[in-house]
Formats: sequence, structure tokens, C-alpha cells
Amino acid sequence: MDRRQFLQSAAATAATAAPNPPRPNFLFLIADDLTHNGIRAMGNQEIETPNLDRLAARGCAFTHCFHQGSWSGAVCVPSRTMLNSGLTAFRAQRDFEQTPLWGETLGKAGYETFMAGKWHLSKPALERSFQVHGPVAGGMFESGPEAYNRPAPGNSWTPWDKSLKGQWQSVRDWRVQAESGDIRHSAGIWADSAIEYLQRKHEKPFLMYVGFTSPHDPRQAPKEFVDRYPAGRVQVPPNYLPEHPFDQGDGRVRDEVLAPFPRTRAAVQVHRSEYYAHITYMDSQIGRILDVLEKSPEGTNTYVIFTADHGLAVGQHGLMGKQNLYDHSVRMPYLITGPGIPKGRRVDSLMYQHSTFATACELARIPVPASVEFPSAMGLIHKKAPGPDSVFCWYRGFQRSVRTSRYKLIVYPKAGMTQLFDLAKDPWETTNLSGQTAHASVERELWERLRQHQRELGDPLALAPSH
Repeated sequence: MDRRQFLQSAAATAATAAPNPPRPNFLFLIADDLTHNGIRAMGNQEIETPNLDRLAARGCAFTHCFHQGSWSGAVCVPSRTMLNSGLTAFRAQRDFEQTPLWGETLGKAGYETFMAGKWHLSKPALERSFQVHGPVAGGMFESGPEAYNRPAPGNSWTPWDKSLKGQWQSVRDWRVQAESGDIRHSAGIWADSAIEYLQRKHEKPFLMYVGFTSPHDPRQAPKEFVDRYPAGRVQVPPNYLPEHPFDQGDGRVRDEVLAPFPRTRAAVQVHRSEYYAHITYMDSQIGRILDVLEKSPEGTNTYVIFTADHGLAVGQHGLMGKQNLYDHSVRMPYLITGPGIPKGRRVDSLMYQHSTFATACELARIPVPASVEFPSAMGLIHKKAPGPDSVFCWYRGFQRSVRTSRYKLIVYPKAGMTQLFDLAKDPWETTNLSGQTAHASVERELWERLRQHQRELGDPLALAPSH
């Protein structure tokens, strides 16, 4: 045997003998109602989020991540439906219960799947998706009107008041469903459960799905966190309005009646103060989870993904909720760290949050189910593939939008209104260019793209021709 044959034989023997690298673990953290710039690392210098900032520094941050829309005023349900199924907006509503789900797919491939926190989808889907359950919450917590209607005359309630429940929950031993006398914030309860699971001995790779109920209202946090954001010092956003200039379709749903009409600057400051305090407290609990993960044997082989189901207005455009298609409501943070993820990378390409399913499958070396329609984000992370040239979003029968990296068109078929924004010059979406001769060609192009998205996605809503 000559030297060349020997080296080829040795390489073949080594390749045969070398074990496959262990499959990675996944820690998936999802916030509730967190807008795209709700963390400091994404440009908001008014808020403190040191633990989410360290995730952004240690991995990749997507700056233009979106959800695809909603058939419900409870926008979290459609967004989480698309996330867990990989189905696009109109098919997700119809086919979710018959479709392979993210946790289910990894479970069948040999993963142990764990879930704690907000699920807000069906119990059968929960059982299919996760083998191990911590405490699981529904869509909203019971509380009194004082905790929701902020501010209101004569209301002396404070976010650290535990008497009205809300985010302040009785701690339970969830294995035996026994009440204890201890009252904890929900974010601490979810973090405790995640930490307890991380500290177990793991024979299999794992998927951990931790759904925070923060910073969803009632926006509560310990006093020391609220004290960091005195309401009078909180900035009023540049796109503040006392009321939305026209009826966008759901202007008096639950989210929108949390603050008085017209919106005062002082009321917006109160809401944003309590929103920021809630985010910062959630960040502190995420930090506890990350600290335990980093010290664990699985720390170096775990991908951490942080995102939210959608954003929130919190006083922008005269709105409080997420039943609209402005960027503050359809755009959310998306951070990913782990083996092979470039550190400190920012990706400005458009993407959908619902790509998480396919992304995790690719990282786990698991075939992506044929039903999954949103592509993996790994090509964007490693700059090997372009993102979509536009993204589509819808809200019930009231609103449709298409957005490129520069422009956004929003159509309100029932209100008979159209908005066109140049986001490069007007990121706060304050100047409507629709109908202006100088922007007619851009508007026509966006109408064509919008109708193309409708055809591709099976949107049944017929839109009237543009002016």
C-alpha cells in the first residue's frame, strides 16, 4: 500500500468511526406584546434590558422581523399558530390541528420537549407538542379593572400591588397542583420552572419553550423596577396622537379601552412607564435562566432564540393595542445565539418570525415537514440567501399591508382609506404619501405586490382598485 492509499484508507476509517456530533438543544423564549424596539440593543436607549442585550451581542439580531397577520383581535393566537405550525396566515387558521407541529416534529426525532408559560393554543396541540409540562397559562390573567384601566380617576392601584392577582400568582407545585401561600410574579414562576428543568440530567437533546406573559397587560412589576421609569420622565413617542385619525376597524376592542379617549400625553407616559418596567423585570428573569444554562453541561451546545408574538402601540398613532398594521404592532425582536452563529451580527433583511420551525429543524439536522411554508432563517444569518423583497400582513377584514425595506402600503377596505409611508424618511409612519403624484408609481407597484401576496396566500378578500 503506497502512502496515498494509506492516507485514503485512514481517512475512510476515521470517517466511519467518528460519531455524529450531538444534536443541539434549543431554549426558545417568547415574550407577549413586545414591540421591535422594546429592548435597548435594538436602539431604545430609554429602557434597560442587559440580559437581552447580551444575547444580541453574543449572536445574531434580526432588525426587521414580522408576523403575518391575524383573523382575531387576540393577535397572539394566530401568530403562535403560525409559529408552531409553519403554516402561512390563511392556511394556519384552517389546518393547524391536522398539521405536524414544531415540538411534535422534534419529539418524534428524538428530542425531549418541555413547555412552561403562555401557550394560548388548544390542549390537544399542547399535548402533541410537549412531553414535559411546567406551569402552563392561558391568554390572560384575572384581575380587577384598576390594573387594566390606566390611568383612571381615583385609581390608586400600583403595579406592585399583589391583591388583584394579574401577573402576581400563587406559587404552585405543578406536579401535584397544591397551592402554597407564596405570591410570585408570573415571569419568576416561568423562570423557576425553566431553571428546574435545566438542572435535571438530560439523556436526550431538548427543546425548551418558555412563554412569558410579559409585558402583556396588566403590566405589573416589583416596585424597584417601576421606580426606574418615573412616568413624568418617559418620552412620548414622535407619532403620538390623541386619537387615530379614522376608524381602522377595531378602535374600541379590549386593548384600546385600556386608556381614556382622547389619549393624553400623561396617560401615554403612565402606560409606557409600566410597559418598560414589566419588560425590564422579564429581562431580569431571562437573565436567571441564561446564567443557569451557561453553567450547565448543555450550555455550549444550546441555541437560544428570543422573540415575541407581535408588537404593541402603547400610545403610538392614538392606539394602545396590536390590532393594526403599523410597524410598532407587526414587528418584533428576534435574537438567536448558539454554535456557529456569528457574534454581534445584525441582519436588516425582512423575515417572518414564523421561520423558527424550519430554522430549528435545519440546526437539528431534521427534515422539515412538507407542510411548513416559512423558510429557515439560516441563509440570512450566514448571508447565503436574500430575504423576501416584501412582507404581507393582514388584520381581519379591516386591513391589508405590504412592506418592502423602504415603503409600506396599508389598505383599509371598510374605511375606504389607503396609507403609503416612505420608511427610510419616515420610520415613525406619520406622513401619508398615498395619492401624491410624485409617489404614484411606487403606490401602483405596491398594490401589485399586495395582490400577488393575496393570490399566493389564498386571501379571499377582494380589494378595490387604487385611486
